[in-house]
Amino acid sequence: MKKTFKITASLCTLAASIMLPSCELNETIYSSIYTEDFYKTASDAEKGLVAVYGALGSLGGAPALTLIADFSDDQTYPRGVVGRNTLTLFTYDVNYTTQKSNSRVFESPQQIWQACYGGIEKANWVIAKVPNATMDETRKKQILGEAYFLRAFYHWFLTKNFGDIPIKITPSYTEEEALTAKSPKADVYKQIYADLDLATSAGLPSFPSVVKGRASNEAALALYAKAALYNEDWAKALEKAKATIATNKHALLPNVVDVYRYDNEDAARLENIFAYEVDPVSPGLGHQLVGLCGPAGSAAPAYARTSFGSMFAYQSFFNSFDPADKRRTLLDTNYIDKAGKIVPQKSITPITTQGVLIKKYQDPVSTIGLIPNIPILRMPDVYLIAAEAEARLNGPTAAAYEYVNMVRNRAGLPNLKAGLAKDAFIEAVLQERAWEFFAEGDRWYDLTRTGKFLTVIPKAVNSVYPVRNVTPKNKYFPIPQDEINANSKLEQNPDWK
Repeated sequence: MKKTFKITASLCTLAASIMLPSCELNETIYSSIYTEDFYKTASDAEKGLVAVYGALGSLGGAPALTLIADFSDDQTYPRGVVGRNTLTLFTYDVNYTTQKSNSRVFESPQQIWQACYGGIEKANWVIAKVPNATMDETRKKQILGEAYFLRAFYHWFLTKNFGDIPIKITPSYTEEEALTAKSPKADVYKQIYADLDLATSAGLPSFPSVVKGRASNEAALALYAKAALYNEDWAKALEKAKATIATNKHALLPNVVDVYRYDNEDAARLENIFAYEVDPVSPGLGHQLVGLCGPAGSAAPAYARTSFGSMFAYQSFFNSFDPADKRRTLLDTNYIDKAGKIVPQKSITPITTQGVLIKKYQDPVSTIGLIPNIPILRMPDVYLIAAEAEARLNGPTAAAYEYVNMVRNRAGLPNLKAGLAKDAFIEAVLQERAWEFFAEGDRWYDLTRTGKFLTVIPKAVNSVYPVRNVTPKNKYFPIPQDEINANSKLEQNPDWK
């Protein structure tokens, strides 16, 4: 049949899962490849699942997975290029115009929206069609479990950035079905829970049998725990964190630095429950963090063959560490240049005279291969979720202290001071999270979920960013105006109208 329709941002993301500017097209609509010619065999099902994981590449490559949150927090900041500083200065608007270059979304919340809904749409086709595929039933169940996990992850990533969002759990057979209204955040979490219940009952493989970069049973439990924490469902968060620990499949590496070594990623999976996995073969998956974090001008070969001096930690954050904390060695105020000379970072890059280098993402070997993975769920997260949830439920019990001290002791620190009041203990856990997960896209969400961003962010300043005018509406990003224009059912977040 012949049909005229308008390709919009939402339709491209949800129905076609491609990114095109709005335009009028005369399009011949044939029977959908999804419904007619695909998902009939095991090979089809596996390829469909790979496409669902592919949305992680859209999140991790720029990487929206980390930088959009990290450039807003009180730990890390950018050199002000290509609109990155709009996240730090909170000067972005509903159009994100200063974060677009040549019609490409650059580290913008719009990238989160597009990537996640693209992943959700692909997951919905897998969930709808794979049950009828002719294939091994055990693997079929696992594929569905992975799709449920990823759909939960993408919805969770969206709601922690935008608040109330559209819940999308059916494929878009038509343009109309692609256009969905927002649901309250509480309902979004109900759907996340439902998907994770299905994922954890699907017989997902456990570490170390899981394929690299794929969802495991432990990853589903850990995501469940973290989603429940963000939902302030303390009992569920504690239950799922304890269940993750009880599997005995993952543990802390003895040396925290080894988690981030570019040549140690296989061993680091003992701690990394789920990560954005870099493909060491060009043109496979990569990310920009290696180049962004190193000094400008490729001056420090230990960081990377090519680096740009574009991402730094605040001096105040570096100063907050106990000098005995091994995690502080993942930051540095100096570097060793190609001649072997120790160079103070502030003497090289005047625009960032207070810049502290981040050493979590280093690849001195290649501009293509061996790039370190980006952690998404690590075992320290599970312990600290358990500590916070236990304290919020029952106060700072012996169990809560045990959980947080697991992380502190690995970092070379003594046990947390005994006898803390409930609020002081929770504050100590949040601070532990800050030291543990910097530059991993985590801190900003800890500040927004607890409401601390309004008091913490104005103090996180330096000579590059002496004033940061955060406001209550910055708790969530505005829904991209392109999406509002494309979807008549979609309303802008109230604070951004």
